[in-house]
Amino acid sequence: MSVRLRMAWLFALAVVLLRSAVLIAQPTAYDVAIIGAGASGAAAAIQAARSGASVLLVEEGPWVGGMLTAAGVSAIDGNHRLAGGLWGEFRDSLYAHYGGPEAVATGWVSNTLFEPEVGQHILRSMLDRENRVHLLLNARAEAFSYTDNSWQLTVITDTATAVTARVLVDATELGDVAAALGVPYDLGMDARAESGEAYAPVEANDIVQDLTYVLTLRDYGPDSDRTIARPPGYDPAPFRCVCSTRDPAAYDDDPRIDCDKMLAYGRLPGHRYMINWPNCGNDYYLELVTATPAERSERLREAKLHSLRFLYYLQTELGYRHLGLDATYPTPDSLPLLPYHRESRRIHGRVRFDLKQLTDPYGQPDPLYRTAVAVGDYPIDHHHQQRPDAPDIDFIKIRAPAYGVPLGVMIPRDRPGLIVAEKSISVSNIVNGATRLQPVVLGIGQAAGVLAALAARNGVEPAEVAVRAVQTELLRAGAYLQPYVDVPPTDPDFAALQRIGSTGLLRSTGVNYKWANQRWLYPERPLSGHELLTGLQQFYPELGTRNDGDGGPLQAAYFRELLLTLGASETEVLAAFSDLPDDHVFTRREVGVLLDRLLDPFAAPIDHHGHRQPPPRP
Repeated sequence: MSVRLRMAWLFALAVVLLRSAVLIAQPTAYDVAIIGAGASGAAAAIQAARSGASVLLVEEGPWVGGMLTAAGVSAIDGNHRLAGGLWGEFRDSLYAHYGGPEAVATGWVSNTLFEPEVGQHILRSMLDRENRVHLLLNARAEAFSYTDNSWQLTVITDTATAVTARVLVDATELGDVAAALGVPYDLGMDARAESGEAYAPVEANDIVQDLTYVLTLRDYGPDSDRTIARPPGYDPAPFRCVCSTRDPAAYDDDPRIDCDKMLAYGRLPGHRYMINWPNCGNDYYLELVTATPAERSERLREAKLHSLRFLYYLQTELGYRHLGLDATYPTPDSLPLLPYHRESRRIHGRVRFDLKQLTDPYGQPDPLYRTAVAVGDYPIDHHHQQRPDAPDIDFIKIRAPAYGVPLGVMIPRDRPGLIVAEKSISVSNIVNGATRLQPVVLGIGQAAGVLAALAARNGVEPAEVAVRAVQTELLRAGAYLQPYVDVPPTDPDFAALQRIGSTGLLRSTGVNYKWANQRWLYPERPLSGHELLTGLQQFYPELGTRNDGDGGPLQAAYFRELLLTLGASETEVLAAFSDLPDDHVFTRREVGVLLDRLLDPFAAPIDHHGHRQPPPRP
């Protein structure tokens, strides 16, 4: 053996031994194992680590971020004025990278657009800063079993490693872990009689939303010709109406033909474009949820071809030859690492979030709004153009204000030790059209991370973790529980008003507003005695049916008497009112802050349905 060959052999052996040493040194027991490093999985890992848990994060691909990055949907839908928690942190990082809010408001579909690899880098950096997170890319997990309150699973990288974890989080794109564990789920549209939603079809069906292979294009300059080869099966007919930019939320039929505006829909920083266009564009119908991995790969070839045919149409029929595929992704075809899945399985959870709960949270028998752990303000947006046999439902015009996602939707009904995130939570098919958006899924992931960390820390099942404990941890992290557009996290009373709003003692007003729905607390408005009494009676049955609340401004004497009746400290009450004249007009903010401080109703335990529970025995 030559010296050179011997040295090469010794170097290769050293690499193998070093890799083996690293594998041996890596811990194989974790508090939390998260499968899938998409939007919710990455957020869950970051938050679980910050909440004190050791975390294993397993991702089949080479990127983190899922639909935000690897699928190329790098234009944030909704929550522009609700940027709290990890979503707010991610957006602030984008602002820092590009130079402020104006630098990322480059396309008209969103206030926040970015290059996919920049989003991937930011999320990866956030993960790398958490030394309790062990991230495995290009890896898969299998052979799940649960015994003695602990999960056993096998993680496949270059080798197979046995891993244990106290809590398991399914953050896969399609809920594959939950399905493998036999968790019951729904798929497709719910029947009206089953969901109780007036907009649902009379009969259930298995139709899911269209998916999309996003095109990330670069502008190579007016003299460049980046036209691709004519894709097999190309037919221009399906794309003829692509330049209609009519707002589907509008109440007119004006087609508004404007090809340049269509293209500017997803204009990104850096002379790039996100092409995720539903109207005669690159949406494509596939039901992949129940397919095997091999079947998914085969079926996705046609979805990719559809996007390439659309690109060819843009280049040849519309004249955008200077726009070509950008080498953004580590893929041989320059297409994203995965398609944009708008819909997944929907597990049977501890609770189910349906349209009635979303649109009228205060009018339901179960006050699920009290258990909210993530917020959203985007309308109910379904994509079904590629299934002409889908029921003709104008989802986007369903009047839906901003909402909070209940904690119980991510806890399977009968599967201990498991939390489900991403788009596979327990919601109706209609509501999935609102909860599937990026900031909501980031919020769901952050809540899942808190829930998992608290369950592991306390040695209990996720279903046994107190709702208020999860919410308290989220408030510490600057996350919203209630989607108050007029009380941002920078407000000095943010946490107090979030807590009071999560009891229902103060109620907000929902507004259906274009593509960014709202919920207003109106903290500076006066509160009447009647409003206060009504809110208190919902939470404190000891007030009975008394009806002495006046419709005029809340009087100091009446407010003091209610506080003392409900057990507030007389010393603290007298001190709080000592500087207030008898004719002081209380604002909703002042009332909320005083209720939070003097009664602390948020400390009262509630169940996953939002009902107040007896305090635990000492």
